[in-house]
Order: sequence, then structure tokens, then C-alpha cells
Amino acid sequence: SATRTGRTIQAQGGKFVCDRGSSHIRYQNRILAEEHKRWGLTFRGIDPRFMSREEEEYNFSDRITVPSDFVCRSFQESGIPADRLAKIPYGARLDRFSKVGEPDSKSFTVLWVGGVSVRKGFLDAFDAFRKLQHPAKKFRVIGSVEASVKRLLQGRDLSQVSFEGIVPNHELPRIYSSSHVFVLPSVEEGLAMVQGEALACGCPVIASENTGGRDLFTPGVEGFEVPIRSPEQIAEHLQQLADNPALRRRMSDAALLQVQSIGGWDSYGDQFAQMLRQLHEEKVE
Repeated sequence: SATRTGRTIQAQGGKFVCDRGSSHIRYQNRILAEEHKRWGLTFRGIDPRFMSREEEEYNFSDRITVPSDFVCRSFQESGIPADRLAKIPYGARLDRFSKVGEPDSKSFTVLWVGGVSVRKGFLDAFDAFRKLQHPAKKFRVIGSVEASVKRLLQGRDLSQVSFEGIVPNHELPRIYSSSHVFVLPSVEEGLAMVQGEALACGCPVIASENTGGRDLFTPGVEGFEVPIRSPEQIAEHLQQLADNPALRRRMSDAALLQVQSIGGWDSYGDQFAQMLRQLHEEKVE
């Protein structure tokens, strides 16, 4: 109903704002098709009628709100001018997440939280974990596992991987706090707030450049940013943290400071309200 509603509002002198929580729909469709092909999987693709309708909404909207620099880039690469975009990073319920413990100094735990899927780059994270050299390494996986990932994992050594399924939200602070590093190498996200949750618990982050991570942390300070599809680079950073506990502690301390600047959902609402005020002023002029 957005197309009809938006045009009706504009005809009455109002403004239409299109909010997009992921990358440009054609960019999203293309990169997901590439990723499924990379792993020998079938991808039916997004319905062309759906893409056409959504692109129409982009094209006649007065402003497109997006949550991250990555999403901004995907729109600009698809021909949308920068002045039509408004970046408003998501807030987070950081009052629910705080450091409540320390990782075990005798082991090294890599953490995954979220859907275990091709889109989120789980197989790259798994391959990176296998390359990590540590006598007591563990890969703790929280979230439901996509059927295609289950098939691709068949025959692989999962002896150091713990698939724990979905856990209650109130247990996550303890899990983040007791992990040495959080990994999320997605090929496409809008802004994955699990990164903010990890940082709030003092857990450094290794994330791909397509997760919106740069809107949450500074690469090299609270964690590391890597290109998509780069298990070798993820493994290098895992090894850095495993070999250098002092570096991991510095990043953990920096993460706790960084979350103070992320802001909660009130901050998101304030920024959205300011964008609406600016649109109103353009209307008056």
C-alpha cells in the first residue's frame, strides 16, 4: 500500500518517507544470488514484481531512510543520489546488555549469535575457526540453523563447535561476556545490532564491511572489519586475539567505552524526528 498512500500524501502537499532496513533491493538480490551460487545452492531470487514496486517507492519518495553507511553505498551504487538518503543508525536496548563476567583464560571462545545462514556468512566464520590454532578453542553458536547450512556442514569436523539453538534473551549478556570474540561476516545486513550487544558486554567484534559495523565501532580499536568472503582474514584476526591477550583486553575495554556513544532507541527517534522537521522546513520554503 506504500505506493498508493505515498502518492496520495504528496498530492495533498505532504511528504513521503521510505524506510529501508536492508541494502537496495536489487543489490540485495544480486549479492544473495552470488553467495548461493558460491556454495552450490539454488536461489529463487526476490520476486521481480516486488523489486519493481519497491524501486518505484524509492524513486518517488521525498527521502529514503537507511540505517548504515553500507546501505547508503548500496543505494548510491544503484543510482540513488546521496541527497535523497538519510542515514539514521538503529538504537539498541543497551540497558539490557552489560559486562557480567570474564572469558576463561585457559580457553578461547569464538561466539556467533543470530541466524546461522548463508546470508550471514556462517560458513566463512566456520572455515576461519577451523584455521585458528589454539589448544582449547571453542565455537559457540547461538541461533537457529538454516537447512542449507546443515547440508553443507555434513561430513565436516564439528567436534569443537557447540550448536545451542535459540536461548532466552536474558542469558545473552553472560554468553557475550564469557566469550573472547564475536564474529559476523554477513554478505548483506542493514545494521546488525548484535554487534552493539557484544560491544556492550566487552566482547570485541570481527565483522564484514557489509554489516553496518562501522556505524557501531572503529576498526582496529574495538574490533576488526574484513571484506566479505574472507575467511583467511577472519582467521588472522582470531589468531591475533588468541595470541595476544593484552590486545583482546584493550579492545574489550575500548568496546565498553564505545557503547556509550551508540545510543538507545530514544536517540534513533530523536534523529528521525529531526529528519522530519527538516522535510517540513523544505515544504514551507
